[in-house]
Amino acid sequence: MTTRLVAFLLFSMTIVGLAQHRCYGADSPGLRKVRMAFTSLSAVMMPPWLAREAGIFNKHGLEVEVIATPTGVEGMNALIAGEVQFLQISGGTTASAALGSEDVMILSTTLDTLVQNLMARQEIEKAEQLRGKTLGITRFGTSIDVGARIALRHFGLVPEKDVAIVQVGGMESMVPALQSNRIQAGILSYPAITQAKKLGHHVLLDVASLGMPYAFTGMTTRGRIVREDPDLVRRYMMAQVEAIARAKRDKNLAMAVMGKYLRTTNPASLSDAYEIDVQKYMLKVPLPTVEAVKSVLEDLATRNPKAKDADPRRFFEDSFIRQMQFSGFIDALYR
Repeated sequence: MTTRLVAFLLFSMTIVGLAQHRCYGADSPGLRKVRMAFTSLSAVMMPPWLAREAGIFNKHGLEVEVIATPTGVEGMNALIAGEVQFLQISGGTTASAALGSEDVMILSTTLDTLVQNLMARQEIEKAEQLRGKTLGITRFGTSIDVGARIALRHFGLVPEKDVAIVQVGGMESMVPALQSNRIQAGILSYPAITQAKKLGHHVLLDVASLGMPYAFTGMTTRGRIVREDPDLVRRYMMAQVEAIARAKRDKNLAMAVMGKYLRTTNPASLSDAYEIDVQKYMLKVPLPTVEAVKSVLEDLATRNPKAKDADPRRFFEDSFIRQMQFSGFIDALYR
């Protein structure tokens, strides 16, 4: 067994019981078995959770095992190794792997801007006070890393020169790191934002308020699957798009599902996550776009020269979402 596979199997246990859980209809004859991974304990990862829990994957002929990885780096490694067929992941991680000659591509963008907050400890009243301090991210190369650098540059601070950037692991580690003063600031997503506020930490910048298009979160797969098994891709994506519509129409269900996967029963945290991530920013028509991927490549170009002149269209396949849009499938979900 390879080191990569061993690591992947360990990461898949980070949410106890998810791999063993079976929703109504799973294991039924005729359902095609698929494995997918989500790459952060954040509400933006919700579509595959709800598609599984509400039986939507089953409706589209799929039995989907939903697996957790701590960050997009491990998730991408699992996809490349063939351990999963689909990822819920940042477009930046996908594009970075593709620039490294991996056969991966973005299928959809469910959130097309960085829905993150730069949050600081109570004693840090303004961004200038971060100079000489430490800012926490999950892992280098993730969308959280991107958000950190954008936020610091917004305030005229040079990442890794004026402010140290350190990896703390998964999003669930960010608030404890702030509490212990291991970091003085961090890039957080929901529901961690609500948890941090409750403990007295505060927002220095809502990164989404900058209005920057960015392929923040969406669906990714291997190019080979798109070429050789388009029917699988189509059914998987139809289920996810239907799950988004169901979530937007049924707050109670969406919050219950998020609570299970995020391992929280805190109604304020779940409600904030729902209103911001699902209702405000999650796209009904999750099309990947040239503009959102272009921003990804511009950021990657600061570290990878190959990104500078790369064509954004090379990194995504939008035909599946466009077919659902033009056929009336998506509109019908909201009637």
